[in-house]
Amino acid sequence: MEPKNNKKTIRAWAFFDWANSAYNLVITSTIFPAYYVAITADPKNGDMVTFFGHRFINTALSNYALAVAYLIMVLLLPILSSIADYQGNKRIFMKFFTWLGAISCCALFIFTKDNLEFGIICFALAAIGYSGGFVFYNSYLPEIATLDMQDNVSAKGFTYGYVGSVILQIICLVFVLSPKTFHLTSSGAAQLSFLLVGLWWIGFAYIPFSVLPKGSPNAEPRHNNIIKGGFIELGQVWNKVKAMPLLKRFLPAFFFYSMGVQTIMLVAAGFGAKVLHMETSGLIEIILIIQLVAIGGATLMSRLSGIYGNVKVLAGVVVIWIGACIAAYFTTTVTQFYGLAIVVGMIMGGIQSLSRSTYSKYLPQDIPDTASFFSFYDVTEKLAIVGGMASFAFIEELTGSMRNSALALCVFFIVGLVLLFSLLAQEKKFNKNSDFSGS
Repeated sequence: MEPKNNKKTIRAWAFFDWANSAYNLVITSTIFPAYYVAITADPKNGDMVTFFGHRFINTALSNYALAVAYLIMVLLLPILSSIADYQGNKRIFMKFFTWLGAISCCALFIFTKDNLEFGIICFALAAIGYSGGFVFYNSYLPEIATLDMQDNVSAKGFTYGYVGSVILQIICLVFVLSPKTFHLTSSGAAQLSFLLVGLWWIGFAYIPFSVLPKGSPNAEPRHNNIIKGGFIELGQVWNKVKAMPLLKRFLPAFFFYSMGVQTIMLVAAGFGAKVLHMETSGLIEIILIIQLVAIGGATLMSRLSGIYGNVKVLAGVVVIWIGACIAAYFTTTVTQFYGLAIVVGMIMGGIQSLSRSTYSKYLPQDIPDTASFFSFYDVTEKLAIVGGMASFAFIEELTGSMRNSALALCVFFIVGLVLLFSLLAQEKKFNKNSDFSGS
């Protein structure tokens, strides 16, 4: 086994983020939502589309597809975590999910309104490939870096992902802004972008595949098969969580406000394209602004948490999220949407980073392996995505307006805020210098 903190191995590991973050930026956040709305828009028919004989509002269908994809991942996560923990062949599964995601993106090259079912299925499979690959990618961290280096190595992966995705986004933007220069139509430029994402994803992924070890099996004996063992492990974590007063209050709060946060991140581009009729280039600019501001937001929230404490800062951020949902309901101009994007970017990066660190602080500090606890955290987050996306799509279909869906997200944030206040009250009962585990 290679020694930890090997620079070549760490750099190769970070390139996995470089490879697949392009999917997250181009497919879920910018070009695909704009393209999808453009090819399925039919105001005379209420923007309705037919999917295997069932009629849906176009954007509701794509949101349902993401909800189903993440629900599948909720069911797979315990199994994948069990494999990562016990089998030591995580690289094979990283490859499988990477190929699944990359091929699905490439297949979107031929997606048109005439083969809607094919396109939606590929869209969902790409999301599964992205999520599945990340499970194994994250599990490499303790294997390639010592405890004192894991924060730096994790940040390196984030940085590589940001830089890589922005580079490809700019390349795609060139085609989108000037398709005639390359003898393309507007639709052709978008389709070419999907193909480039798939090729970029699988191409750069072979840097980590060629360097990372196949994985180290857990020395502990496994008394259950992989599928059963994964869910048993999840149940054991839940039983432990119930005995931790702070953690069992934090997780429900995290679940409810994450329903709002994750949904907004995934539907923002579709909202801009459909409600405000923004061009693809404008949507790309919006998402790039959000990403840039999110980095500063994460740093700011980290500093504020050192002054006021994690829970107080989280509660304050959730209040701002409630304001953002109300503002989205009343947003009518592109300029207003740009302003809202800056606010969302600031609080998006902060709430994600602060949520992870708060969860980590509430864990017992003397346990040797936290993988099962973070698998539980991932399942909670994915379930929040499923609930948020399904609710957003259902309300749009029920009322015929994405504005109403955005406003309804306030309910999730308000519930999360109440639960955070409950957590804050409980936290005051503990010594500030304790390990926060409550055990």
